[in-house]
Amino acid sequence: MTAVTDQDPAEGASPQRAGVDDAGGTEAAAVERAGSGPEGPPEEAAGMRKGIKSLRDLKGAKEVSREGRVRARDADEPPPGVQEAEDPWGDGLIARRVDETAGSEHRAERYAVATGRPANPAAALMPLAYDGPLRARLDALRELVGLSRTRLDGGTLAEAGRVLDEAAARRRLSGQHTVVAIAGATGSGKSQLFNTLAGVTISETGVRRPTTAAPIACSWSDGAASLLDRLGIPGRLRRRPVQPPDSDSELRGLVLIDLPDHDSAAVQHREQVDRILALVDAVIWVVDPEKYADAVLHERYLRPMAGHAEVTFVVLNQVDRLPGEAAEQVLDDLRRLLDEDGIALGEYGEPGATVLALSALSGDGVGELRECLGQFVAERQAPARRIAADVDAAAWRLRSVYVTGRRTGLSEEAREEFADRLADAVGAVAAGEAAERAWLRNANRACGTPWLRLWRWYHERREPSTGRLPARGQADEEATARQRVEQAVRTVSDRASAGLPAPWAQAMREAALRGAAGLPEALDELAERTGVEPGRPPRPGWWPVAVLAQAAMTLLQIVGGLWLLGQIIGFLPPDLGVPVLLMLSGIVGGPLIEWGCRMAARGPARRYGQEAERGLREAAAGCGRARVLDPLAAELLRYREVREQYGRVTGVGVR
Repeated sequence: MTAVTDQDPAEGASPQRAGVDDAGGTEAAAVERAGSGPEGPPEEAAGMRKGIKSLRDLKGAKEVSREGRVRARDADEPPPGVQEAEDPWGDGLIARRVDETAGSEHRAERYAVATGRPANPAAALMPLAYDGPLRARLDALRELVGLSRTRLDGGTLAEAGRVLDEAAARRRLSGQHTVVAIAGATGSGKSQLFNTLAGVTISETGVRRPTTAAPIACSWSDGAASLLDRLGIPGRLRRRPVQPPDSDSELRGLVLIDLPDHDSAAVQHREQVDRILALVDAVIWVVDPEKYADAVLHERYLRPMAGHAEVTFVVLNQVDRLPGEAAEQVLDDLRRLLDEDGIALGEYGEPGATVLALSALSGDGVGELRECLGQFVAERQAPARRIAADVDAAAWRLRSVYVTGRRTGLSEEAREEFADRLADAVGAVAAGEAAERAWLRNANRACGTPWLRLWRWYHERREPSTGRLPARGQADEEATARQRVEQAVRTVSDRASAGLPAPWAQAMREAALRGAAGLPEALDELAERTGVEPGRPPRPGWWPVAVLAQAAMTLLQIVGGLWLLGQIIGFLPPDLGVPVLLMLSGIVGGPLIEWGCRMAARGPARRYGQEAERGLREAAAGCGRARVLDPLAAELLRYREVREQYGRVTGVGVR
C-alpha cells in the first residue's frame, strides 16, 4: 500500500491538475465539452456538471482566502476553504486514504485541534469520565497526601502526587480514545507489528540497531492530538493507517505508539520508553523466542507493573521461526514466567493480561490481536483501569508508612502508669502521709494531756539542728524528681508509638518531648500550689468535747493534789480517800481520753491524707495530660484518620 498525504484534493492539487485557471476559461470549456457531442453519455455529463460546481466553489474560496485569513485570527470560525497553518498531524507524510467527501470533515477536525475550539459543538469529543468508586479513591488519595505532608517527606509522597496529577490530566482529555504503546526489546519485531496493524509501512524496520529512535504515533480516528501532545510526540511523527471503506472500524478510537527499544544502548531511548509507559492507557509487550525470558524485561518492567495486568498485552512474535510444537512450548513457558512475576493472566474469562502468539511478518495471529484490540478499545475502560492500577501501585508503595499490622494506641494501663510516675515525681504519696501525720499530731496536741505536751515541747527544743536535711539534699531530691519525670515521658511515648510506622512513631516521640520541656517546673509549681496548706488541719466536731474532757481530767488532778497538799500542811482535816480518788481519776482518765482520741482520729487523719494525695495526684495527672498525653492523643487521632483514608484508597479496611 502507498502512503497518501493528509491534504484535501481541492487544497493540495495544482491548477493544472485540477483543471482550474484564474480567468475561468477552463470552466467554460468544460461546460461546452459536457454539453457537446451526441456520443457523450448522460452519466458523464452529470459528473462533469458536479465537478464544475465544485470548481466554482473552489474559485470562490480562492477569492476570499486572503481576507479570510485576516478574519480567522480574530474570529471563532475558520474561513471557508483555508487550511490551518499548523497541521497537528505533521508534515503531510500521513498514510491514510482520502476521498472527496471527507475533505471538509478533516479540515474541521484540524481546525478544532489547532484552535482548541470544536468546529461543530455537537461533534465535540467527550472528556474521560471516572466511575464513582475510582473518583472516591482519587479523592481519598488526595486527602491522604494533604494530611501526610507534615509527617512524610516529599520523596515518599512523590509517586502518589504524580498519580493524582496524571489522573487529572488524563480526565481532561478524550475519553473516546485509547492510547496503547507497543514496547519491546531490540529485534523483537515490534515495529513490524506496528506497521502490520496500520496496514502500511510507518515505522522504519531493518537490521540496524536501534532502528526506532523516537516514538511514532498512529491514530485510527480524529481528535487524538491533545493526547499525543501530552505524550510529547511532535506532529511530524503522527500518522494515520490506511482505512479502506468499512474496514478497521473495530479499531476506531485506537491510538497506537511505537516506542524505541527498552534495552537500547542509547540512554535517551530508554528514558523516552519509561516516560511514555507512565502515561499511556495500555501496553503491548512484544517478545521474541530468544529474549522472552530476558531478566531486564521481567525485573524492570513486567514485575513492577504486575498490578496493571488488565491493561497489558504480551505478544510472542516471530513464531514462524519455531518448528512444530515449539511455539506452544515457548508460549507456555512465557505464561509461567508471567505467573512468577505476579501478573494475572486473562484466561477462562478472568480479568488479566492477554497473552498471544503471532507472526507480524507472515500475518499469522495478527487477526486475533486485532480482534482483541478492537474489543479492548470499544469498551473504553482502559484509561480508568490504568489510573486504578496506578492508584493501587502508589498505595502499595505507601503501605509501610501507614500500616504495620500491629495494634496501636495508648492503653488505659499506660495512662495510669504515667500518672503514677508523675505522682511519684511530685511526691504525692509522701505529701499524703505528711498530711496524715500532721492531722494526728494536731489531734494529739489538742486531746493529749498537758504534761505529755509539755514533755514533747521540751524534747523538740532539745533536738539538735543537725537533724534537719541540708540544702544539698533538697537539690538532689529535685534532680531525682526531674529524672523521674523524664523517664515517665519516655516510657509513655514509647508505649504510644509502639506498633506505629516509623514516621508516625517519630512524630509521637517529638510531640512527647515538646510537652516534657517545661513539665518538671510546672509540676514543682503545682506541688507548691496544691500541697497541704500551712497551719492546723481542720478539726472534727467531737474535738471540743474531747478537749473539755481532757481539761476536766487535768482539773481533777489539780484539785486532788491541792486537797492532799492542804491535808499535809494541816490546813484541811485529813481524809485521803476523796483527794486520792480525784487524782487517780485525773491521772488515769487523761491518758485514756488521749488514747481514745488517737484511735478516733486515725480514720479522719487517713482520709485527710488520702485527700491531700489525691488532690496532688490529680493535679499532676492533669498537668501531664495537658502537656504530654493530649498531644500524643492528637497524633494518634491524626494517624487513625490517615489510616482510614488509606483504607479508602485501597478500597479495603486496614488495621
